Amino acid sequence: MAGLWAPLLVVVVAVVGLSWDTDSQGVPPVAGRCTVAGSPVTVTNEQAANAATIAAVARSRGLPARATVIALATAQQESRLRNLSYGDRDSLGLFQQRPSQGWGTPEQVQDPVYATGKFLDGLVEVPGWDAGRLTEVAQAVQRSGFPEAYQQWEEMGTALATALLTDTPAALSCTFTPADAAGPVDARSAAVADVVRREAGSPTVLPDGVVSVAAAGWPEATWAVAHAQNLQLTQVRFGEWTWTPDIGWQQNTGQDAGGLLLQLAV
Repeated sequence: MAGLWAPLLVVVVAVVGLSWDTDSQGVPPVAGRCTVAGSPVTVTNEQAANAATIAAVARSRGLPARATVIALATAQQESRLRNLSYGDRDSLGLFQQRPSQGWGTPEQVQDPVYATGKFLDGLVEVPGWDAGRLTEVAQAVQRSGFPEAYQQWEEMGTALATALLTDTPAALSCTFTPADAAGPVDARSAAVADVVRREAGSPTVLPDGVVSVAAAGWPEATWAVAHAQNLQLTQVRFGEWTWTPDIGWQQNTGQDAGGLLLQLAV
């Protein structure tokens, strides 16, 4: 728990067959989940979106992948990669940061971008953080009552960080059943553009619920898929690849989208 020696229960990793589900332990991958290619790691769409935000913030700072691994493992231990509105004493958010201990206002520490930035501020001040043992580095920032608890999530953090930062196509895919579109598409497109601008690049709002992202690569395309459910996206196109929430990624040889295009429900 950030700020004081306040304990959280140690979360036990459940590995069953080829499924490592970090939310409902032991349940194989199902619709409404996000999977990492070549890995048993399976997370919910909520967890994937928060993980993608963490990776985006670390990447925007030019930090090596190790920073993302440590941040993901820490957030998994503290909140199970959920932006919690509660916690021990006044702990809140992804990293269970305590406003009373100087981490920020309640609103700030429940902003995943802000909370990740504050964690990374502390991380880079730890001597040898990029080469140290994960749980010891995380503990130096968080000061948890269970200082060894972070270590159990290093494998998961590594798999997620690799998928979110790689230039390899289709490293992470999410499936879910889209909800009915809520609100005018122009307003929703503008809202999506605001989120993209803050986390993933330079957006342009196009007609018919399309948002394009300039100078994007696979990390930005993966970020979009991880956020697709909460952004009400029905399609993500990048290069010759197309993602939809019912099928996931498919390669369409010869049909280059010419960049990253996000299609909202209309």
